[in-house]
Amino acid sequence: MPTKQSIWRNTAFQRMVGADALSQFGTQVTLVALPLTALLTLEASPFQLGLLTAAEMAAFLLIGLPAGVWADRLRRRPILVAADAMRAVALLSIPLAAFAGVLSLAQLYVVALIVGVGTVFFDVAHMSFVPSIVDRDDLPRGIGTMETLRSGAWLAGPGLGGWLVQVFTAPVALLADAITYACSAVILSTIRADERPDSPQRRNLRAEVAEGLRYVLGHRVLRLIAMVGALNMLANGLWAVVQPLLLVRELDLGAGAYGLIVSATGVGGVVGGVLAPKIIDRYGNGGAMYGGAVLAGLFPLLVGFTADGWRVVLYPVGMALTVASAIVLNVGQGSYRQAVTPDHLRGRMNASMRFLMWSAMPVGGILGGLLAEQLSVWTLLWVACLATVVGHLPFIVSPWIRALRAEQP
Repeated sequence: MPTKQSIWRNTAFQRMVGADALSQFGTQVTLVALPLTALLTLEASPFQLGLLTAAEMAAFLLIGLPAGVWADRLRRRPILVAADAMRAVALLSIPLAAFAGVLSLAQLYVVALIVGVGTVFFDVAHMSFVPSIVDRDDLPRGIGTMETLRSGAWLAGPGLGGWLVQVFTAPVALLADAITYACSAVILSTIRADERPDSPQRRNLRAEVAEGLRYVLGHRVLRLIAMVGALNMLANGLWAVVQPLLLVRELDLGAGAYGLIVSATGVGGVVGGVLAPKIIDRYGNGGAMYGGAVLAGLFPLLVGFTADGWRVVLYPVGMALTVASAIVLNVGQGSYRQAVTPDHLRGRMNASMRFLMWSAMPVGGILGGLLAEQLSVWTLLWVACLATVVGHLPFIVSPWIRALRAEQP
């Protein structure tokens, strides 16, 4: 168990924050550079762009559940280190292939899949590892700090990514993410924590996977969180396709401007990450989840009115407000999940949640690619906006979610 101390005097937490900051910063560079590698370097079609999004998220569907079992069986820090190292090597192959003149869409799909596998193991172990170094009472603050860092990276990373693409080309820009993953792996390897893996008397993989799923699906709050997450990840798959098509192809923005607009949406994430612990302290986890859902279901409508000229600004403003609201919701549900789940089930709970939620994103990516071949980008933009609105409705209409506290079952 973590010792009772100020969260910022916790050396293990400090190092994890540093590693997370590097990793998240590089990830946001890739958020810009990978689709632009497909669009600008390899001239991918809308459907091929959708397939790239699906490849990035397919690992959540393919191995999401077994990853949770391994996160409960093994110490989680080594999993984090190995996942970062895997992603660094995979991304490094893209600039090397581009330099050799052999880069192809097929390689992008393979790299996206490998990076996705690393992300699955990292995310499941990451969320399960935090309670090993942070006291339970500090979980909202700790998770809020992580979300603020994620949003800070969102604020700076895409802008840098766009600049790197414009100056050095998109494949070379991915080198920055490979470096940050490698540095994160080194820092994480220095963390010492009192981890207690599951009992060595293990059952078969299927039984352990089923136990995690039963826990989530049998818990009314976790079941509702999974539903909201799945609907929103489906919408996010649509956004992954419509965003570069709208900003780069339809509005004819350069890579630098594209990166700056994506970065601007990170302002909302920083604000949301700072406010979330305070909102949870005052209104409880349920209040944060409900209020975040209401606002995150309204602000996407502003994004739908994006157009040429001054109305381009509606995109980053609307997205920033949406992200701020979503971060409050995410910190509320994330801290609730970690607090109510027994340690020996936490890895499988997080894996089950990721599987149930994130498996919808490759579906959204393929759907977005198919729709982009048939509809105008403007129509697809409104489809993505309305899908986000619908994704938050289960929390909004729930009669009991507002009064929920972290200690409730």
